[in-house]
Amino acid sequence: MKKLVVKNKTGCMACLECVRACSEAFYKEFDPAKSCIQIVTGKDGNPKPNTCIQCGKCMRTCKHGAITQNAKGVYMINKKLCTGCGECVEVCPMKVMVKAETSPVATKCISCGICAKACPMDILEIQEK
Repeated sequence: MKKLVVKNKTGCMACLECVRACSEAFYKEFDPAKSCIQIVTGKDGNPKPNTCIQCGKCMRTCKHGAITQNAKGVYMINKKLCTGCGECVEVCPMKVMVKAETSPVATKCISCGICAKACPMDILEIQEK
């Protein structure tokens, strides 16, 4: 299974470079609300990245069959089938699925690694198991 993981849970400095890279990749603008990775405050009060855990809850919720799992275990949204209803966004346990008002479809992490490459602290990585 391929997925984005946080390899150093205490290294995040909340610089938002990962958030910037993701929102610019999907929406061609820096808008934290349009990023599929979010920086939240952890239980210890320190910043931590919230990433897609590839749990499949979005796929099980989608009534239109727009979300499927590829051969590498990544859940992908078929833009032709997505109606933009936002139900998948509502059920995401990590709160990292996005349905921007300016977009007709939802977006989610596709484990592309652009955020990991942008992270100056080198705390994110794509793992394949």
